[in-house]
Formats: sequence, structure tokens, C-alpha cells
Amino acid sequence: MKLTNHSHQNPTSFLLMGIPGLEASHFWIAFPFCSMYALAVLGNMVVLLVVRSEPILHQPMYLFLCMLSTIDLVLCTSTVPKLLALFWAKDAEITFGACAAQMFFIHGFSAVESGILLAMAFDRYLAICRPLHYGSLLSPETVGKLGAAAMLRGLGLMTPLTCLLARLSYCSRAVAHSYCEHMAVVKLACGRTQPNNIYGITAATLVVGTDSICIAVSYALILRAVLGLSSKEARAKTFGTCGSHLGVILVFYTPGLFSFYTQRFGQHVPRHIHILLADLYLVVPPMLNPIIYGIKTKQIQDGALQLPNWGPAQS
Repeated sequence: MKLTNHSHQNPTSFLLMGIPGLEASHFWIAFPFCSMYALAVLGNMVVLLVVRSEPILHQPMYLFLCMLSTIDLVLCTSTVPKLLALFWAKDAEITFGACAAQMFFIHGFSAVESGILLAMAFDRYLAICRPLHYGSLLSPETVGKLGAAAMLRGLGLMTPLTCLLARLSYCSRAVAHSYCEHMAVVKLACGRTQPNNIYGITAATLVVGTDSICIAVSYALILRAVLGLSSKEARAKTFGTCGSHLGVILVFYTPGLFSFYTQRFGQHVPRHIHILLADLYLVVPPMLNPIIYGIKTKQIQDGALQLPNWGPAQS
């Protein structure tokens, strides 16, 4: 695999380098990634099929879960097949268009997923704090509009991020990463990259900052309502309906924020550690999310947890 570093004003392709320092282990590293990808695809497909086939799960929370599963399938499928080709077949070349498309799907749908997690927090707030109006405030039409809003916001914010790449001139084709991560590609540019850096940080901070604050406020209100219940059993059962969502939030935001900010400011983090964590971030949450919600679905089907009734608001 020959890597060239000569000046390429408008390169037709880039060369993915995988995990620097671990090139000799690429073949073996690919096996757990392949296993996790297979589990992610299988798990999320099962979620979509189960929710469709079980009438008891035709509730806003599980419609949002279907959106989450679809996004997870997009995220892992946009990266893992190419990663496996790189690790197993040493297929390092990726065209400029494919690189831009991969970057758009990764960053755009990560932002969409953040919006869906916010919508799911709003769902839990209404179910616990406004149960009498749950059905009227969160109708199927409203669920669809919230999903569409998350999609438009996420893809709309990340489209300029991808388009800004076309204005750059590149001095190298060798991307020091396993996929086309934005900053890894921007670092190959010869000229002024400040607009790319500023827009990338601003967009990510705006999405994650706004969503995390709103989620935190939702759960503060939920916690206040739960603590106001007289029965300890009622408090545990009510807050238990939020456990899966909280687990998914931690799995999504914690490694994502670490990967994003160490890429920009973590000069002391070993390069191979950062890239390995970034690779895992795109396959581990999609693999774990169906497991986390699968446990909750089993509890609901067994009657251990109760979903709020989807019906008109009561007076």
C-alpha cells in the first residue's frame, strides 16, 4: 500500500491509514469490529420488526426507538464495511466523493441521533409529569414532526461542514484515521482552515450543548415529580421507565464528546487510542442500544413496567 504525500490541489481520492501504530494488528482488530457490526445490524433489525409486530409497543417511546435504530444502522453501515475492507483487504483508497458522503452521514446522523434522544427525553417528561395529556400532546403526528425536525436540523447543520471541504487545497492524500473524520481530512489542507475549524466546533457544541441542557432540564423536572410520589415502590417503578433512555444517553454522549474534543485539543492523548475509540464509538452504541431497550421491552411484555395509555387527554 503506497502512500503519497505530494501536493494534490484537487485530489480524486484519499488513502485511509487505519489506526497508526497498530497496522500489524489490523487483521485481528477487524474480527471484533465485524462481530459488533453483525450484532448491531441484527439487533436493530429485530427492534424494528418487534415494534412493528407488537401492538402494545405502538407508543411514542417505541416510535422514537425505531428512529434511533434506523439512525444506528446508517451510522455503522456508513463506516464499518469500508473499515473491514481496509483492515482485511488493505483497500485504503476512498474517492473524494465517497469520503465527503461518509463524513456527511457520520456527522449528520450523529446530530440527528442527538435530536432523537432529546425527543425521547421530552416523551419521558410528558409520560411522568403530564400523564393525563400524554396522548393529546404526543400524538403520532407530533412524533413524526419531532423526528422530521431532528432530521432537518442535524443534516442541515452538517451539510455546510461537508461543503466547506471543496474549497480547500490538499497537500496530502493520507488520512490518519480509519474513516473520513472531518478534522482528520481538514488537517491535510495546505491553506487556511480556520472557517472549517470554527464551523465544526460551533455546530457540534450547538447541537450537543443545546440537547444536553434540555435533556438535563427534562430529567430535573422528572426527578422532582418522582420524588413527590408517596410510595417508594411507585417512585422506583416510575423512574425505572427512564433507565433505558439514560443508559443510551451515556453510551452516546460520553465517548462521542471525548472523541470530538480530543481530536481538536487532546494533543497528549496517544493517536492510536483516540482513533480506536472513535472507531468503537460508531459501532458500540448501535450494538448496545437494542440490548438496553430489549431488556425494557421484555419487562413491559411481562407486566413489570407499565406504559402510559395512548388516548385523549382526561380532565
